[in-house]
Amino acid sequence: MKIEQIYTGCLAQGAYYIESEGEVAIIDPLREVQPYIDRADKDNAKIKYILETHFHADFVSGHVTLSKRTGAPIVYGKNANPSFEAIITEDGQEFSLGKLTIVAIHTPGHTMESTTYLLKDEEGKNYALFTGDTLFLGDVGRPDLAQKAASMTQEQLAATLFHSLRTKIMPLENELIVYPGHGAGSACGKNLSKETTGTLGGQKENNYALRADMTEAEFVKEVTDGLLPPPQYFPLNVKMNKEGYEDISEVIAQGTHELTPQELENLANETGALVLDVRTQEEFATGHIPQSIFIGIDGGFAPWVGALIGDVEQPIVLVIPEGREEETITRLSRVGFDHTLGYLKGGFESWIQAGKEYDTVQQILATDLEDVLTDNLPIFDVRKHTEFLSERIPQAKNTPLDVLNSHLEDFPEKENFYIHCAGGYRSMIAASILKSRGIHNFVDIMGGFAAIKESDISTTAYVCPSTLS
Repeated sequence: MKIEQIYTGCLAQGAYYIESEGEVAIIDPLREVQPYIDRADKDNAKIKYILETHFHADFVSGHVTLSKRTGAPIVYGKNANPSFEAIITEDGQEFSLGKLTIVAIHTPGHTMESTTYLLKDEEGKNYALFTGDTLFLGDVGRPDLAQKAASMTQEQLAATLFHSLRTKIMPLENELIVYPGHGAGSACGKNLSKETTGTLGGQKENNYALRADMTEAEFVKEVTDGLLPPPQYFPLNVKMNKEGYEDISEVIAQGTHELTPQELENLANETGALVLDVRTQEEFATGHIPQSIFIGIDGGFAPWVGALIGDVEQPIVLVIPEGREEETITRLSRVGFDHTLGYLKGGFESWIQAGKEYDTVQQILATDLEDVLTDNLPIFDVRKHTEFLSERIPQAKNTPLDVLNSHLEDFPEKENFYIHCAGGYRSMIAASILKSRGIHNFVDIMGGFAAIKESDISTTAYVCPSTLS
């Protein structure tokens, strides 16, 4: 028996490879499926099943392409209604995999088709749970994403999840290994652990949502409390996962089309394509194409693209570090952005050499900020609200990056103001958005709050974020 967790940090997502006696099951594969095929070939094995825990909202799964390339059937839980051929399981339905058995346990609540897969070993003993978004380490799946599709309120879905956990999951053995669908950083839960595997007993002891004495009313209140609005691309990813999508090879072929500076400019003007710059924040600050949006490839790239661009139909042209073209297009496609039209050949340097106009971002060191800092200096902190409440410059205002567009009226029209995040990545994204909206009278604080803390600038007393609602 082989179990391999294939964890993708950018999405905080876990896919799984299970092999026994030359037969393989893949659970919740990513969009680019060749690595799973190569892994099975290495084991001289055949992919027998593609198991989906639910219709994912935060990424486009690779189930459709993997099934077409391997002939393996796609398996969904009860209540699923995909547009393509799939096995729709009954609660408790078993699937043989070599000497192993996989049992589909219907656990609705996060979504109504949500399914947990119980793995039994060669001796028929319960061994592991692949819980998808039903149960995370430290949390459970948010119950507000499937309201429209299920014709239920988030409270009704939460109550459904309560009973799924109590009747289907918690009675199982404490020794079971829990393999969740996501870890810390995912927008599919509120309090996810940084750990990516655990035990069911550990969750019964430490997960707030599995308290033995918890009432249904308490569960519903605590699970729904403090939920932030889901990113706007979530329902669009669900649609793609239910209805299908283009093979990623076709998306990459289209996206890796080379563009001269003039071709890129013409294409952006003619199609309304967004110019997305994925270089480092330092490079973007030094020089960038006017009106372009910065979201660096070496950060939380795909989730920020989904959260801030939102519309997966938006055409995109790219400014990319040399050699990272296919990686960038692949990571865009993971969250459903399939309409990349090409990239700037020769990178930003070719734009300069062509004599094109460019823009910059004014920056200041935290140590230099000390010299101009007053109680009335306008400072805008683009970190999450919990980060802001935890510790901040006293006079700073909180304008979280994910809702920045709703704060545009907060910024001074003429007076210079200052922006920062935790380390510089998010504030540069914010800088690009502000410039694209015609706001240029700001200065980015280099290094963000980490650099501010290293300076002599006074900040509020630290409060642990876990104590904040």
